[in-house]
Amino acid sequence: MNPVEVTRGSSPVILGLPHTGTHVPQDIRDRLNDEGRKLRDTDWHVHRLYDGLLPGATTVRANFHRYVIDANRDPGGQSLYPGQNTTSLVPLTDFDNQPIWKNGAEPDARDIEKRIADFHAPYHAALQAEIDRVLAEHEIAILYDCHSIRSHCPFLFDGRLPDFNIGTNNGATCAPALELAVADICSAAEGYDHVVNGRFLGGWTTRHYGAPVKSVHAIQMELAQATHLTTEEPPFDYDVQKAERLRVHLGAILNRLNEIALAITPGAKP
Repeated sequence: MNPVEVTRGSSPVILGLPHTGTHVPQDIRDRLNDEGRKLRDTDWHVHRLYDGLLPGATTVRANFHRYVIDANRDPGGQSLYPGQNTTSLVPLTDFDNQPIWKNGAEPDARDIEKRIADFHAPYHAALQAEIDRVLAEHEIAILYDCHSIRSHCPFLFDGRLPDFNIGTNNGATCAPALELAVADICSAAEGYDHVVNGRFLGGWTTRHYGAPVKSVHAIQMELAQATHLTTEEPPFDYDVQKAERLRVHLGAILNRLNEIALAITPGAKP
């Protein structure tokens, strides 16, 4: 299986999907324990949630699961949140701090090096290529990194997570107007709550690519899974009614980002 799937579009907006894949090679799956094989920490159905919301958007999707290797972590192993609980480049535990590997089957340095080469690097090579292409065409690129997580994860955060979690690394990864535009739409979304740069500031992808001075802007959106799943426990079914309500606001976000980008480069093709 190809580790990454790219759908090219003509918009300045690129959707990153690092955590929706569920493919685990058999030799790796054999090393996961029963808990690990549940793939509990998948960003369930997020690719479906965003599908078709912005005609012309480019999508870059990792097909492999984050337990193989996390495409949204620093390949050098540096923590995104020093001093806070988090999971690593190749996770040893899930978001409940439960081991996901059989005893003695935990990935070692050689495993990690191979997985970087086989999965992590190809994903980011594809993402960089699309950013370069879009930037050349429009003179601006907006990377919108799509994520979701259970709304209650005591190992990672206290209480209930807001519905919309906007991450720009405290404003460093995108122009203020883009952050404000996303926040305004979330704020006006009736029945939802949101936060900007709360528990999630944006992962390695957002921080690595976001460079407003180079006209590359990156925003992470972490959605609470209660907004679009029937249940946040197995089988993690997609709730069509919830999702359609949510998609109205997600579509508004993507279309507004697209409008802003095209206004900045009036000669660009829509």
